[in-house]
Amino acid sequence: MRNHDLEFLKRFSMVIGLLAVITLGLIFLAAWLHTRIPAEVSPTAVARTGQRIAPSGAVYAGSTGASAQAAAQAAALAKAASQVAYGGTTDGKVIYDNLCTACHTTGVGLAPTLDHSHWDGRIAQGKETLYKHAIEGYTGPDGGIMPPKGGNPALSEEQIHATVDWMIGNLK
Repeated sequence: MRNHDLEFLKRFSMVIGLLAVITLGLIFLAAWLHTRIPAEVSPTAVARTGQRIAPSGAVYAGSTGASAQAAAQAAALAKAASQVAYGGTTDGKVIYDNLCTACHTTGVGLAPTLDHSHWDGRIAQGKETLYKHAIEGYTGPDGGIMPPKGGNPALSEEQIHATVDWMIGNLK
């Protein structure tokens, strides 16, 4: 080997050694900093993670499950009943336009449309029967279905009465 080759190897070895010392120093500095800085957990990130991993439903089995399911259904009905539908209005047209029109204009579920041919037999049974069927729900002999309170449990009886009266008053 020549003299300049040995000189190159000596300097190259010194550069490699210096780089190794710097690398080890950075590793130890990073490890020391990692132990000194606490991990931050964002409350919104925790909430989002909780929502993502929450179960989508529940399984009810046996008598305990049946009572839990009944309690959940009763709580949902109580919550819905405590709300006031359509701002508490007793304008039958407003309620009809927002809720009843979907079935009673097209006849979905064999719902009677607003004409005398569908309603005269029902009116003959009396308004109290119409009110009762609208509030409690009704399945007719022809298979027609009226859900309780038109499917909106937040409606009050007064609102139901006003809507039934409006529908009877606007038959064609």
